[in-house]
Amino acid sequence: MSSDAPAVEETRSNATAESAKSFIAGGFGGAAAVLVGHPFDLTKTRLQTAAPGTYKGAVDVVKQTLARDGVKGMYRGMLPPLLGVTPIFAVSFWAYDASKKLILALTPNRKTETLSLGELAAAGFLSAVPTTLITAPVERAKVLLQVQGQGAGGTKYKGVIDVIGHLYKEGGLRSIFRGSFATVARDGPGSAAYFAAYEVTKKALTPAGSTPAELNLSAIIVAGGTAGVAMWSLAIPPDVRIISSASMVMLRKF
Repeated sequence: MSSDAPAVEETRSNATAESAKSFIAGGFGGAAAVLVGHPFDLTKTRLQTAAPGTYKGAVDVVKQTLARDGVKGMYRGMLPPLLGVTPIFAVSFWAYDASKKLILALTPNRKTETLSLGELAAAGFLSAVPTTLITAPVERAKVLLQVQGQGAGGTKYKGVIDVIGHLYKEGGLRSIFRGSFATVARDGPGSAAYFAAYEVTKKALTPAGSTPAELNLSAIIVAGGTAGVAMWSLAIPPDVRIISSASMVMLRKF
């Protein structure tokens, strides 16, 4: 047996451990993001899909929703992203880690193991491809639940299982995964911006003589917030088209 075998096995073990850490950390991050961000997402979705004049602005969406459904109304449609975003973030961070390793493997004659900004963005874009398998149906179910009950539309679906059941009856798996290419068109550039901004911000916040791994929680939160702004700066236009298409399908069924 080669003397290099133990070193190779240790390297593989470390790589597997890092991938597992990325997957688990992404899952917990996804759950936290949904719990904190869903009311804002619902407000955004209703502003994007409501008929002109329905709402005066974001504050009016909140007021009308609270008056109609109470606090629970702000969390309408939360179950799909809670069930979906957790694995979405887990797969996204795992795929991002795997994509960075792929880029390093495809560029063997490197002078440094540090990825450039363009390479980080490419890894971020690639991370969106496998996550679409989860994102597309989750987004479809979430939007359909969020937009029902607006105006005179009425209520069609009882919950996420009911949504998926109706979609499957209407068109099978093709109906459930409708909009997957549009989702990649949104999440690819969005993820590229997200991870590039995240890495750049962490590097900028790292004191001289330290590494990004040593950053405190507040610095990580700032980096995450900056990354989110960068992502949605690119993702909002295609997101509006995705949600508007889903809401039009919803309205045609009433």
